[in-house]
Amino acid sequence: MNRAIIYLGVLGLAAAGAAAVYLMPSAQNSTATPTVDLVAGKTIYENSCASCHGASLEGEGDWRSPGPDGRLPPPPHDETGHTWHHPDGLLFTYTKLGGREAMAQQGIEFNSGMPGFGDELTDAEIWDVLGYIKSTWPEKIRKIQADRTAAEAARPSN
Repeated sequence: MNRAIIYLGVLGLAAAGAAAVYLMPSAQNSTATPTVDLVAGKTIYENSCASCHGASLEGEGDWRSPGPDGRLPPPPHDETGHTWHHPDGLLFTYTKLGGREAMAQQGIEFNSGMPGFGDELTDAEIWDVLGYIKSTWPEKIRKIQADRTAAEAARPSN
C-alpha cells in the first residue's frame, strides 16, 4: 500500500471557512449522525492542525516524498490531497490515535509523524475538525468520500 496514501488518509486539518452544520457518521456507530459544529471545527483546526497542515489545508510541499527521517511531510487536506480517499472511520481513528497507532491496529507498521489528539480533543471536537475539513471540499469530492464511508459502514464487522 502506498505510504503517502496511508499518511494522507487522515489529518491535520483545514482553514478557510464555512460556518454551517454538517452531518457525518460516528466511527463507533455508523448509524449515528452527530451534529458537527463547523465554526468550532475551524477554530480547533487553526489552533491544533494548521501549524503542520497549513492554514489553507495546503500541507507541506513535496508531501509525497519521505524526508530524511523517513516520514512523509504533512499532506494537504484540500481536494489536492487524498484525505478524501478515506472513510470517516479511518479519518477519525487516525486523528484520535495518531498515524502510527491507527496503522498498527490494522497490522501495518508505519513511521507516521501524525500525533494522536485523543488526549487533547474530545471525540466531538475531532468530528468538528473533520467536518470542517470536509466542508471545504467540492461537492463531487464530498460525495465520493461519503460513498466510501457508506461502503465501510455496510461491510460486516469481524
